[in-house]
Amino acid sequence: MDIQTLQQSALFDKCRQFTRAREVQAAGLYPYFKPISESEDTVVVIEGQKRLMLGSNNYLGLTHHTKVLEAASRALSRYGSGCTGSRFLNGTLDLHEPLEHALAEFTGKESCLVFSTGYQANLGLISGLVGRGEVVYLDKLDHASIVDGAKMSYGDTERFNHGDLAGLARKLELHPGVGKMVIVDGVYSMEGDIADVPGLVRVARKFGAVVAVDDAHSIGVLGPNGDGTAAHFGLADEVDIIAGTFSKSLASIGGFVAAPESVIHYLRHHCRPLMFTASLPPANTAGVLAALEVLQQEPERREQLWANTRRLQEGFRSLGFVIGPTETPIVPVLVGAMEKTFLMWRKLFDAGVFTNPVAPPAVAPTQCRLRTSLMATHTFDQIDYALEAFARIGHELGVI
Repeated sequence: MDIQTLQQSALFDKCRQFTRAREVQAAGLYPYFKPISESEDTVVVIEGQKRLMLGSNNYLGLTHHTKVLEAASRALSRYGSGCTGSRFLNGTLDLHEPLEHALAEFTGKESCLVFSTGYQANLGLISGLVGRGEVVYLDKLDHASIVDGAKMSYGDTERFNHGDLAGLARKLELHPGVGKMVIVDGVYSMEGDIADVPGLVRVARKFGAVVAVDDAHSIGVLGPNGDGTAAHFGLADEVDIIAGTFSKSLASIGGFVAAPESVIHYLRHHCRPLMFTASLPPANTAGVLAALEVLQQEPERREQLWANTRRLQEGFRSLGFVIGPTETPIVPVLVGAMEKTFLMWRKLFDAGVFTNPVAPPAVAPTQCRLRTSLMATHTFDQIDYALEAFARIGHELGVI
């Protein structure tokens, strides 16, 4: 065997040695990459059977809204299937700019920049803005896109324990006189709790740091008009940068960063994930514009989402399930060990309820859970059906 073949073999060794997922597949408990063959909003068809979707981030139930679908269809006919270029060159449509203006107004910021995914929005924001000699501060439960954006930047990264403002202050104090950004999730996607934005702003201001909030799970959910975490606390003017995604309440794909005009202008010319990626396709852009309009025109959707949230949370707690500190439509059910979590997932799946199992490295080995999340379009009957299935299977497996 020549040296080149040996080197290739060494690179692939870890692939051949990775057997854990195949073992779970062989046991019939593998919960990932399940193809959905049909969707009817709160009900999906998987493996030929209808299942209640209790694991989607479609909080306002807009993926099937007539206005959203019609807007996407019109854009598809007018502009074609894609932009075939980056925003920087040939990929800016006369749809992208109205969307940016609408999002800037909605979030209370001077300007906005739209990205092709929410993940790229955080990559672009952090790597484009935090340079050599500067520091970005992350909550340890921040989303992977925030962590990866920090890795891509030329600045230094400091991580503080979840919600530990005293720990954040100590770390901020270590870097006087340099550019600093504190960035957190508005709503934490695996716990469902809300960031202490008033406390973060207070600490950041003391040490001259910029505050950025990723509102991926907050837009359409929190705030007096569904306008996010900062608005929820009445601090829209105090939070410097708001990022978000279109893949949750706005029923599509893509993302955005809203900030002072000078910051957005700088990112337009220094943000590699924007400059070297094809821009958001026409149908998606038009669909998001329509979804943003519906979000503001139909506040009853958000009201129903919160009624559903209260029903599910109270139901789980009354049954004896541990759902942690959640304050939002993200409701994690603590199970414990990974094997039991996957088994409970499978039994619920067979009972017609789709959930998302969360296992290491996302959580500690003893803290595995089933992540449920609600839509405005879930009915109380559907929620009660899910609670009955959870109760039966939870008792069977000794979770409650």
